[in-house]
Amino acid sequence: MTKRRCGGRSRFARAWSAAAACALALTGCSAQALADGDRGTDAGRGGGAAATGTAEPKGKAAPKPSATPPKSLTGAHINIADGQTVGVGMPISVTFDHPIPVAERADVERQLKVTADVEGSWGWVRGHNLLDGQRVDFRPHAYWKPGTAVTVRAGAGITRHFTVGRSLVATVDVRSHFMTVEKAGSSRRVPITAGAPGMDTWNGTMVVSDKATRVFMNSQSVGYGDAYAGYYYYAVHLTTSGTYLHQNPKANTYGGHQNVTHGCVGLATDGTAKRFYDEVIPGDVVKVVGSRDTVAVGNGYGDWNLPWDQWRATSALD
Repeated sequence: MTKRRCGGRSRFARAWSAAAACALALTGCSAQALADGDRGTDAGRGGGAAATGTAEPKGKAAPKPSATPPKSLTGAHINIADGQTVGVGMPISVTFDHPIPVAERADVERQLKVTADVEGSWGWVRGHNLLDGQRVDFRPHAYWKPGTAVTVRAGAGITRHFTVGRSLVATVDVRSHFMTVEKAGSSRRVPITAGAPGMDTWNGTMVVSDKATRVFMNSQSVGYGDAYAGYYYYAVHLTTSGTYLHQNPKANTYGGHQNVTHGCVGLATDGTAKRFYDEVIPGDVVKVVGSRDTVAVGNGYGDWNLPWDQWRATSALD
């Protein structure tokens, strides 16, 4: 059951290898910082300028690069906990208690730093149930590489360290009624039932935001009258509007054959749903193909539904 109908352009940031980092004079990323455990370059846009290589006159000490002290980003929140392990699709999402005016967004981006061996960009997203200017995400060009260590700094006083775990990408084909789960080099096919005609499951790439062993779902909250009301088990959360991949007794009969749900993806009660639930973590990718409307970028973590050039254009930096 889902709570959808049912239930300009800037330079991209590139992280360099440690060797390349040593050749750059970076604001806020000194040799001491690298020695203290940081690896790679701050991947926030505007993170630093390359050294020119011009020699200083004899007798004069080389000037030290000046750094702008980070500001306090009042009301900022990061979606990833310190020390968390996430899937390869997880964007870094920073939300604010109040909308950031357009004129101030570039300055806010300059206060957001991502240290990792990755090419990526910040972009402003209109979050589901949020106002314009309340959310900015960092998305790599491609999925994170498993094992990547990442440090995020949001202004003064907010720091998160997290690690990217093994890769898991599940592709739900609503036409064949099967889901292919590719995990750390292995692959298996799982029968599913998706949204019935007129209640189609969102098409496109979604990212697991969280999961719960049981979730109460009520059709009245999404405009379907008294169609359903009750607990559904092994629920993997995909969109803010309420799309889940969860256990559904109807999948015992219709899984692999027919789409009969109100928009969610249903898995059988024979252990199939529990197995998938047990193995997924926040940040894992669920791609739906063969359906109709593509999920909005801000409805959950739909950042991957924008091509790279369009994603870069959502940054406020020139």
